[in-house]
Amino acid sequence: MIIHKVIDIFSAKKGQSGLPRPKVDKLELILDFGIKDDKFAGKDIDKAVMIVGKTTYELAKENNINIEYGSLGENILFDFNPHDYHIGTIFEIGEAQIQITENCTICNHLAVFDDDLPIIVQDCRGIYCKILKSGEIKKGSTVKIIEKQHNVA
Repeated sequence: MIIHKVIDIFSAKKGQSGLPRPKVDKLELILDFGIKDDKFAGKDIDKAVMIVGKTTYELAKENNINIEYGSLGENILFDFNPHDYHIGTIFEIGEAQIQITENCTICNHLAVFDDDLPIIVQDCRGIYCKILKSGEIKKGSTVKIIEKQHNVA
């Protein structure tokens, strides 16, 4: 079993806007609700958590765009590329479990950092997940892939 790590975590409270999302000490994932105190909690449980891999930030940097972590709007930044996994894949992070539901669509708000950024990261901007099991996540938490779904031809 491959084990990965959470590089950092982010959450915006109601009333906060803009990017990058603020870093937080912990995320409390709540089944059928979302992230405690997050401005998007309770809205769309299939998009309760947004994950991004550090590879997306590396791609931006390769294109001379230096942005800080949290700038893509993620809640959780992984040390691997979650885009290598398919819809239905489950990640266990500490006691919590999240499942990939869909790729995040490109966001023109990212152009605030650089006009080319939305195009550069369009295929790896982030992934939405739903919460399967409540739990707390912190920077450095272990990530295990406990179920990998494969595309059906």
